[in-house]
Amino acid sequence: MKKKIKFQLLLLALIGIFTTMFLVLGICYDLFRKQVIEDLKTYAHLLEDTNALSDLMERRYDSKKDKVRITVVDESGDVLYESDADADKMGNHGDRPEIIQTFATGEGYAVRKSSTMGKNTFYYAIRIEEGNVIRVAKDADSIWSIFAGALPAIGGVTAFIILLCTVVAHVLTKALIAPIEKVANNADRLEELEIYEELAPFVATINEQHENILKNAGMRQEFTANVSHELKTPLTSISGYSELIESGMASDKDVVRFAREIHRNSDRLLILINDVIRLSELDVVDMEEHFEWLNLSEIAETCVDMLQINAENHGVALTFRGETCMVRSEKQMLEELVYNLCDNAIRYNNKGGLVAVLVKKAEDKTVLIVEDTGIGIPKAHQERIFERFYRVDKSRSKSTGGTGLGLAIVKHIVAKNEAKIELESEEGKGTKISVFFS
Repeated sequence: MKKKIKFQLLLLALIGIFTTMFLVLGICYDLFRKQVIEDLKTYAHLLEDTNALSDLMERRYDSKKDKVRITVVDESGDVLYESDADADKMGNHGDRPEIIQTFATGEGYAVRKSSTMGKNTFYYAIRIEEGNVIRVAKDADSIWSIFAGALPAIGGVTAFIILLCTVVAHVLTKALIAPIEKVANNADRLEELEIYEELAPFVATINEQHENILKNAGMRQEFTANVSHELKTPLTSISGYSELIESGMASDKDVVRFAREIHRNSDRLLILINDVIRLSELDVVDMEEHFEWLNLSEIAETCVDMLQINAENHGVALTFRGETCMVRSEKQMLEELVYNLCDNAIRYNNKGGLVAVLVKKAEDKTVLIVEDTGIGIPKAHQERIFERFYRVDKSRSKSTGGTGLGLAIVKHIVAKNEAKIELESEEGKGTKISVFFS
């Protein structure tokens, strides 16, 4: 990263150097060009005002003294006088831009480039009273000739500036990177560091992520411990009962009872393992879900029908009421959502209790409501009820066969569907859980 920053700073410096150099060169040359033309203009008017032209035409003018060439052209474009050549041998000048402009406006100028000589010839012409045109010309270096002449000096200055920029880039890079390196090396105590304000959002994000990582690590550790504990209980029972049967110490009557307990604990293990696997699947953030439009009412009604026998075994009445409500989700998720809410309401109900399932429209949302007349949840426990393996009454939960993961699965499914869940409960009177789908 340091090398990249240094390179970019040097690149910007070089761009700035060469851009400035060419701009300054262009501006200076433009001023030089204007000055040459102004000098030629003054020279031409001086020839006209002092009547020196006739004297020059009578005697040969030596243009080498001041490097100014003088030409006189008549109205037809023929050359009457040329200071640097024989006028009789020169062609018609009527097509020259400066001559055309002068006949049109009284004065004109032009610049012609010589690619072979690396010079520019500047022309300035004025029309005098006789109708003829006086044209003065002067050769001057082109912009590239000036650039070539200044190249050694420019190269030296450029080398010095590049060296200076390299040092400055190194210092600036070190100053820019230092706070970031400090943050990287002290991730466990970011709140104690002094940083510039631009890094504050970055540090806040790192802090939040660090806290989340620690929290998730704690939750995973707790989850692993809980899973181990939950698996240990039925496995211990299965091992104990099977050992008694194997040793021959159990009577025929006990064998039947022990086999029933082994079967019950095996079922509990399977349910627990399935719930743990499902939670792990729901924990995967980038897992591909195949969402489609589904009739929530139809899925809820099917689930209620499937749980009727379970409800009868617990002495609970299970009812359903609903209207056609389409939601975009995955069928398995919706089935698990309804099943876990209903199963939980049945398990923690009283003999002769009621579980009512309702699907309806509420403004622009679809609502699934599962309401029971069971034991209810104390206020102190309501915030934690959706945590994994959290039980309000552990003895009752185990006696009903619950794994403590049903509502945790519900919470994950609600999050995956970007829905909202609300809990209303009063101890001894019952619980109402509502899920709102957009």
